[in-house]
Amino acid sequence: MGDVDDDLRLHARTLGESGPRVVFVHGLFGQGKNWTTIAKGLSDGHRVTLLDLPNHGHSPWTDRVDYLDMAELVAAELASFGEPVTLVGHSMGGKVAMTLALRRPELLRALVVVDIAPVEYPLQGGRTDDEDEEASPFGAFIAAMKAVDLDALRTRDDADAALRTAVPSRMVRSFLLQSLVREGLGADGGWRWRLNLDLLEQDLGELRRFPDPPAGATFDGPVLWIAGANSHYVLPRDRARMDELFPTTRLVRVKNAGHWVHSEQPEVFLETLRLFLDAVDG
Repeated sequence: MGDVDDDLRLHARTLGESGPRVVFVHGLFGQGKNWTTIAKGLSDGHRVTLLDLPNHGHSPWTDRVDYLDMAELVAAELASFGEPVTLVGHSMGGKVAMTLALRRPELLRALVVVDIAPVEYPLQGGRTDDEDEEASPFGAFIAAMKAVDLDALRTRDDADAALRTAVPSRMVRSFLLQSLVREGLGADGGWRWRLNLDLLEQDLGELRRFPDPPAGATFDGPVLWIAGANSHYVLPRDRARMDELFPTTRLVRVKNAGHWVHSEQPEVFLETLRLFLDAVDG
């Protein structure tokens, strides 16, 4: 991992004035501000930095989606802090965080992985315990977002209605719509997605993979795995691989939560994270 061009610096926002640093990396279709509620809950004793990954939020767009590239960009931000951080990553961001931890362990004091495993996922996305694949919604989400007629759009509610068939969950729709922004006023005003939808669609297959770690690599610092009890992204059979790469893993399953654990059970998520940080920072 080398130096990063200034044009590719990730957008970052920090809450909190002092204390150990915690850095959050969002999942596919997300952005740093998705973590604002959790960040505010930690900011009384931590400096909490929220990153936008490439092709998301306010960060630059790139010409490919690749976990090693994303991990290198995040590593450049972490190196600029001059102290090891606790890195928290959800879904795609969890894979970025694991990729970084196995290659640049000196940048981390601890790792938190949210509802993803260091494995390749079926092309169809999610999994079940009996190996049946369940259809991944991500391709359908992209198609639905691309199908919204931005020129004819008047209100955010219109966009919500346009997504409803493909995205039945109100929570997931509101999450996706955080990346729909209106710019300018009057006749010059227009809507656009902050997501590089064409690229994400093109490289969606890449996101299901997990890059092979360097030979013999492990991350030996403290690791917390937070999984949704109703999610199929972290299965019992994934535990061996997790323990092999991250030997100090502690796994917590949050009841009444699916893949978006931190949105579905924010209080439980925050309390679980606080207890872990207390131990790490102690």
